[in-house]
Amino acid sequence: MHPIASNHFKIIGKVNGIKGLFILDTGASTTFIGLKHEEKFKLKTQSSVVKASGAGPDKIDTLLSKNNTLSIGGWKKTRFPIALIDLSFVNDALESVKTLPVDGIIGADILKKGLAVIDYEKRYLYLKNS
Repeated sequence: MHPIASNHFKIIGKVNGIKGLFILDTGASTTFIGLKHEEKFKLKTQSSVVKASGAGPDKIDTLLSKNNTLSIGGWKKTRFPIALIDLSFVNDALESVKTLPVDGIIGADILKKGLAVIDYEKRYLYLKNS
């Protein structure tokens, strides 16, 4: 994990074999990728009636992509669903503190699946393959 100016941690992960930059967000229930990156990560999407909400705008439209492979370090999960949302409000906030934009957000769904342990002092995310 690498600290950034917004007081978040960024991590590098791969979705469908393609490297991306993500924020680790323990308060996000779901893992998200920005709508702009649908083609980059080879995501096959379908419409979703679920609306996302959180620290940004209320009731954000989402798309859903099923059956993806996600890997972080040596941890890997297959057939994993990922939601797509407009992350422009997140990246605008990051830009305001002179931080590079991110491709997505790693949420609690990944942390639960990987039985995550976060070592803030050493800045390390431990995930267990099951």
